Amino acid sequence: MTEVREETEMEATTGDTSADGVIDSSDVDIADFDLRRPRTRPFGWRFYLVSFLMVDIVAVGLLQWSVWTVEPLRGFGGFISKMWTSNEYQFLLNLLILAVVYLILIVLVNRFWIASVVFLSIVGFCAVADRFKVMVRYETIKPSDLGFLKSDAGSMLGFIPTGSSRVFMDAAIFFLAMIVIGYSLHQRDGRRGFIDLHGRAKTAVARVVLIVCPGLFLGLFTAGLANTGSWSYNFAQTLGDSPKLWDSVIDAQANGTLIGFQRFVNPKVMDEPANYSEKTMAQVAKRYTQAANEINQTRESNLEDSTVIMVLSESFSDPTRVPGLALNKDPMPNVRAIKSQTTSGLMLSAGYGGGTANMEFMALTGLSMANFDASLSSPYQQLIPKLGWTPTFNQLWNDGKDSEAFHPYESSMYSRSSNYKKFKFRHFWTLNEPDVIAHQSKIDSSPYVKDSDAYQSLLEKIDTSKSQFLSVLTMQNHMSYDNWYSNNEFQATSTTGDPLGLDETTQIQTYAKGVEYTDEATKAFLDQLDNIDKPITVIFYGDHLPGAYASASENTDNSVALHETDYFIWSNKASGSHGTKLPDSTTAYTSPNYFMAQAAEHMNAKVSPYLAFLTQLHDKVPAMEPPVVNKIQSWSRIPDGQALYLDKDGNRVDITQADKATRQLLEDYRLIQYDITAGKGYLKDLDFMSLPKTEALEDAEEAAKLPVGTKNAGEVPMVNGKLAAAAASQQEGQNTQNSAQ
Repeated sequence: MTEVREETEMEATTGDTSADGVIDSSDVDIADFDLRRPRTRPFGWRFYLVSFLMVDIVAVGLLQWSVWTVEPLRGFGGFISKMWTSNEYQFLLNLLILAVVYLILIVLVNRFWIASVVFLSIVGFCAVADRFKVMVRYETIKPSDLGFLKSDAGSMLGFIPTGSSRVFMDAAIFFLAMIVIGYSLHQRDGRRGFIDLHGRAKTAVARVVLIVCPGLFLGLFTAGLANTGSWSYNFAQTLGDSPKLWDSVIDAQANGTLIGFQRFVNPKVMDEPANYSEKTMAQVAKRYTQAANEINQTRESNLEDSTVIMVLSESFSDPTRVPGLALNKDPMPNVRAIKSQTTSGLMLSAGYGGGTANMEFMALTGLSMANFDASLSSPYQQLIPKLGWTPTFNQLWNDGKDSEAFHPYESSMYSRSSNYKKFKFRHFWTLNEPDVIAHQSKIDSSPYVKDSDAYQSLLEKIDTSKSQFLSVLTMQNHMSYDNWYSNNEFQATSTTGDPLGLDETTQIQTYAKGVEYTDEATKAFLDQLDNIDKPITVIFYGDHLPGAYASASENTDNSVALHETDYFIWSNKASGSHGTKLPDSTTAYTSPNYFMAQAAEHMNAKVSPYLAFLTQLHDKVPAMEPPVVNKIQSWSRIPDGQALYLDKDGNRVDITQADKATRQLLEDYRLIQYDITAGKGYLKDLDFMSLPKTEALEDAEEAAKLPVGTKNAGEVPMVNGKLAAAAASQQEGQNTQNSAQ
């Protein structure tokens, strides 16, 4: 009986037998024979299922470990427990997506334990790489980083942080443990092929189906995750996915590292315009080149002959304009006086309480969020890393070599560190190395660097021997407003009859005091610029209102008012445009995409075809933004409704009823924006972004065309080995002699 049982078990293990008891060799994989290994029974399916689940959980844990550099076990525990504490199931979502990847690998290899070791090895490698990037740059790996691995893999060692030997040691121990456990289980498991239907054809078909179907699900889910309205987006939202695109690490901690990665794989930028083509873009370029020539006939100065400073003042706006709110004193008398004396008005913001980088993006590029698909909620995170051509206004100053940016906060926010390199800023001064901002003082118990120090850091980098583009993004008035300032005399009250809540009152009063500090620091900053003997123009604007007005935001009629901030364009005494104030009829309302065109008009400076286009568009459509809502926009804006357009009086307009010229401009805007962000970049080679060449630049370019060796040490051109002046004199004498003859 024992012999019969062993023989039966051997048959079950090695394959089918024919009717006469002979093993059918056609159904047996030669690789399954190992004479040194005793025949063992295969594990039961429940054991496989439990093992599959455990490996999948470990994989999710490894990826979450990569973004929790402090107390990772506690972070992972919270990631799981919020299923019960707040009905958020991001853990299950990540578990499901990783399970699909794991299943595909198992079926592909067709060896459960080998596939498990390979799967955990791949996940472990990704987790270590992600952890290193978080430690060095405080941002997670994105799909755009994979191109870097392909093109510059040799530089990877530069991203390994100091003190990482412990991580390598733990990774090595983990990997060896997986090898030992996996090999041991593989040896004891009598099931050689995980999918084995006792027939090669059936087995092959089953494996193909179990690879294609999960693979199709994975591909479709990933392709649609970033696109609002897709089934995968809605499915992820149902399980609690809540994108936090301002910070990739926080997004990964809250929603899962894998989901955080997938949402950047395929964001929809915008629909292709029906008539987009190389010919169409050539016509657009020609149209606005002619417009630029017409504008430049009356402009006398050159934009790049002045230093331009762009100031994004965090959350700066006039609290006294908020409906239903009263303050006991004016928090911004200096800025109010400055606005009355120079080009100024109100800026329509795309955010309320957040979304800083979107306004910054529009100001630096001239592009509008209103043209993008609703799914593209954060260009800095979703778009810029993928672009090969990123034209920004700072590049007008010596191709960006004479541009620097300042931000007294973390360089990783909104991926600015990597994006600013693509924008060609020479330096980006932040709290992080290598370019550490010089001044970092704070006011009382505020956690943020004060504006006066941000200004001082910029002032020390002004070079009067050349023109520059300088950008500063302040942090002093960033949320939340937790009673930071001592001796705060501001008192906020309601004018509606319904009193403000205690928390709301505290936040508004703290914010108002911060605005007063900004007001004083900004006046002092401009006074110092007035003492510099170099033409300097400042573009100052608040990016959005603070998310502190809970009472006002309850009334939907206040929507536009809660999306209007203050801006001004000012020139110092050394500038030809000092004291210029363009008519309120053209400046009362704007949006950040128009700032550089407005600055050129304020400075009476010549423009590029692109700036000529923006100048014409601003005249027809003074302000435009994507749909705005009466809530903190967070970092995933609400796409419902139509883009918002304001006329010169600040009233909403139905753009579909606009005249033919306005509709043409808006159509051209979509073409231009599509060509830059999602199209083929036809405008790049059409000088669309180029300012008219100055006489000095033309002379320099002509000199550069001379053959090598035709210049002397003093950079004086030579002709046939003689100084040009001498050659010219000799030629003139010869001509005179010939004339006399």
